[in-house]
Amino acid sequence: MKIEHMAMYVNDLESARNFFMKYFNATSNDGYHNPTKKFRSYFLSFDGEARLEIMNKADMVDGDKPLTRTGFIHVAFSVGSKAAVDELTARLKADGFNVISGPRTTGDGYYESCIIDLEGNQIEITE
Repeated sequence: MKIEHMAMYVNDLESARNFFMKYFNATSNDGYHNPTKKFRSYFLSFDGEARLEIMNKADMVDGDKPLTRTGFIHVAFSVGSKAAVDELTARLKADGFNVISGPRTTGDGYYESCIIDLEGNQIEITE
C-alpha cells in the first residue's frame, strides 16, 4: 500500500502551481475544470511517485493556520543533500519567503529547514 497523492486547497491556484514548479521542480498536468461546481485543480508530480493535487473552488473558508494544530501540518521535500537544503532555503529567503527554522540538524537526525509558502502552509526541506 502507498499514499497515492495528497491534496490542498489554495486561494491562488496559478501562483501555487508556479511556486511548486519553480522551487521544487514539480511537473504539472494541464489541469481540470468543473464549471458547474466552480472547481479547478492541478496534479503536480515530483521525483519518484509523489504527487500533490492543488485545488480551488468558490466559497472556500480560509481560516488561521497555526503551526501547532491538529491535522496535516507540513509537506516535506527531500532535495538530496545538505548543500541543496542550504541553497534552496537561501533562494526562498531571498525571494521573500519566511524561513521559520534552520537549516539545522534536528534531534531526530534530519538536516532540514522550514518555510511558510505563499498560502501560509509550512514546507519542510530535507536533505
